[in-house]
Amino acid sequence: MPQATALIDGNNFYASCEQSLDPSLIGRPVVVLSNNDGCIVARNAEARALGIAMGTPYFKARRQLEQQSVIVRSSNYALYADMSQRLMSVLEAHCEELEIYSIDEAFGRLSRPANGDLQAWAQQLRARVRRDLGLPIAIGLGASKGQAKLANHLAKAVPAHAGIFDLEQCQTPDHWLETVAIDDVWGIGRKMARWCRLRGVINARQLRDMPSGELRAKAGIVGLRLQRELQGHACLPLTLAPAPKRETCVSRSFSRPISSLDELQQAIASYVVRAAEKLRQQQQLAGALTVYTRTSPFQPTAFYSQAASTHLDLPSNDTTALLKAAMPLVSRIFQPHRHLAKAGVLMQHLQGHHHLQHHLMTPCEGIEQHKRDSLMSTIDQLNRRYGRGTVQWAACGLTPTWAMRRGRLSHSATTRLSDVPIVHADR
Repeated sequence: MPQATALIDGNNFYASCEQSLDPSLIGRPVVVLSNNDGCIVARNAEARALGIAMGTPYFKARRQLEQQSVIVRSSNYALYADMSQRLMSVLEAHCEELEIYSIDEAFGRLSRPANGDLQAWAQQLRARVRRDLGLPIAIGLGASKGQAKLANHLAKAVPAHAGIFDLEQCQTPDHWLETVAIDDVWGIGRKMARWCRLRGVINARQLRDMPSGELRAKAGIVGLRLQRELQGHACLPLTLAPAPKRETCVSRSFSRPISSLDELQQAIASYVVRAAEKLRQQQQLAGALTVYTRTSPFQPTAFYSQAASTHLDLPSNDTTALLKAAMPLVSRIFQPHRHLAKAGVLMQHLQGHHHLQHHLMTPCEGIEQHKRDSLMSTIDQLNRRYGRGTVQWAACGLTPTWAMRRGRLSHSATTRLSDVPIVHADR
């Protein structure tokens, strides 16, 4: 049976997650802010209809948002990550193969039935996600990833499609491809779109049908592969297992500038703790790490940026070992009277945790290593169940005042037990 490729993504994912846990937001304009409540990074359909632009600084849009009664939320990353995992679990049960493409987007591969119609399958999947998670999704179907991307765009752009569009089953595919501007084609950047428009190629159909030699001369095999994808040839396979990461970075901007060594040490320690958690989730060990900090590039005084690195004799994802390696570096990057705006830690020389090359001068007994691994696993389980920070290292500080500003943060009812709503029923 012929194979179909589906692109499934959540509509206005961040805002939809907020509405899923707070049904009172449904039908009302909602925007979500970036780190430190800086800029608008997500809007639902009602907010877009009011003309609220993506990326607008919150301090500039605050008055307009208040006048238009727009609900404002800080980014709740714990909630979004958990809802993403739940969404992908549902999608895996409905697809033969699945590639997780982003936090709210996945490519699926499935066989078409005898009549080739996947409308019933798509409707069932949309209803299941809506019922179980409260999230609206759009589904685009085609013979390749490129076609599925275009179909997904059309599923969301045309209300009559009701969130589902199959490019292979429609009567007039050329007509629909002509409605997709060249800028909206997956893989076409700003410079490439300008190059195409200068040659009269202004939509997806014209890109599909333009001379392949001319396109290859400009964009090489990548451009030719994209054109073949639009023609219905599956040139891009699904990536079922993500490639191992080569580096892992944790960095944050401070809610206010800091200028003391103690605060910088607390910040770096917090980022090392989070990076160690990521390494354990990725089943990787770090052989080296770098810490860095900088002032704001918008400060009128001289810009300052500094970094320091070290190698570990024994690669590790143990939080204690990584803290011992990182904390001496903080004094090397700190300078008094500098108003620091951001800091971060970079885990480098990553390797799988299954094979560890021991160091002759750094003895490590198997029993002791097993105890450390069990301790880290227990701490991770407690923090996953009761919320991040339930078990914390003292080096991170108790109530840091420099932590990321999230004044409009919603509850994390799916990841924090204390945030689960309690319903009291009268007898």
